[in-house]
Amino acid sequence: MTSQFHGSATTLVSPETAGIESVTTDISIWSAPFVAAGVGHPAQLEWSPHIAALLGILGLALLGGVLVVRNRLGSRDSFSADSSTHTEEFLTDREQVQQLIQDNGGRMKQSRIVDSVDWSKAKVSRLLAELEEEGRITKLRLGRENLVCLPGHEPTASQSPERPTSE
Repeated sequence: MTSQFHGSATTLVSPETAGIESVTTDISIWSAPFVAAGVGHPAQLEWSPHIAALLGILGLALLGGVLVVRNRLGSRDSFSADSSTHTEEFLTDREQVQQLIQDNGGRMKQSRIVDSVDWSKAKVSRLLAELEEEGRITKLRLGRENLVCLPGHEPTASQSPERPTSE
């Protein structure tokens, strides 16, 4: 079988059918990026918009894959390095307030508690009132502010003097 190239179509002639019939095939579909310039000449690259779009899509897919891998590796590192933040997510609001006070030496002003959490003043006040009722904290009035203390961390001036026990 021989082939003869004519522009974007080629004529295929087989020895059995030589002179009887010839089949013309449009090879522009099959040779999309490469088009033979003729017999004995190397293939030349022809950039079509489809090839450019395909390469663009492949480039974006590769970039997306790299970003996914980077984010997954980064989240593993941050998980191990910042485990204290993840344990705070499982604490109740009351436990979170108590932990915050404990981390600050057992005493803290109520306004600093409000600044440290992402809740309203009313919610913090309500939580502190509930904790005080349960005996888990002590609130002391200092002028216009409240000092919130864990049991045993109250200032010595606020504690009542111990009475001697009579025998």
